[in-house]
Amino acid sequence: MKLYGDFKKEDWLNVLKLSEKELPNAFIIHGEWAFQDNINLWKEILSTDVHMPKWNTVIGKLNNRNIGFANVYGSPMASNIVHQFAGSGTDLFIQTGYFGGLSSTVQYGDILIVSAAKMQDGVSHWYLPEQTLVEADKELVEAACRYCEQKGYSYIKGHTVSMGAMLIETHDMVKEWSLAGFLGVDMETATTLAIAHKFNKRAVGLLNLSDHLLHGDTLYSYTKDRELMESETDKAIRDVALYLSSTY
Repeated sequence: MKLYGDFKKEDWLNVLKLSEKELPNAFIIHGEWAFQDNINLWKEILSTDVHMPKWNTVIGKLNNRNIGFANVYGSPMASNIVHQFAGSGTDLFIQTGYFGGLSSTVQYGDILIVSAAKMQDGVSHWYLPEQTLVEADKELVEAACRYCEQKGYSYIKGHTVSMGAMLIETHDMVKEWSLAGFLGVDMETATTLAIAHKFNKRAVGLLNLSDHLLHGDTLYSYTKDRELMESETDKAIRDVALYLSSTY
């Protein structure tokens, strides 16, 4: 009897109850606690041939390509989606969601295009045990930068830290990460990048600044202006993610 680590492509397709023709060419993994609004939104975006192989997952068509979306929270949930779909044959993964700011060069409204992620999430090291930093696909990073410039989206490119326990973050940790040159901290990007590497797939992260930790902001000190800016940046990130999904 096979266990999960021995599953082949046909096993994962069987688990997902998908044929190869139904499998997404690209997959967007969104890290956020609340999920129902996101699922409803992506049902509208991917409105052709929509189906839901999992409670947090929508698959549909855009520009005649199969595209998947899943709402996750934290590295274990992200791994469950990326591993199964990468193992099934999906080639491209785009991690979206939010990050805490670790650098004064990052401003609200910026899209952080992640070029690499430090693996402190608790999951990624199981896929790449000899590494502590995992890189995004360089072609996707540069394509995202070019598209942001064409569209006039504010963006910054750089490294993030992925860690698995947001509520344990301290000022000392923030200071250490900032001095090491990291622009932000999130919970899922290293996981998605590492699993993509393990399966020889492509991946990139596009993140939205939710709380500027270096400046003392938290998730519990939102202002109306921050909420509005975050919403507009989410729209821009969805646009970039859909561009990459339908083009690369």
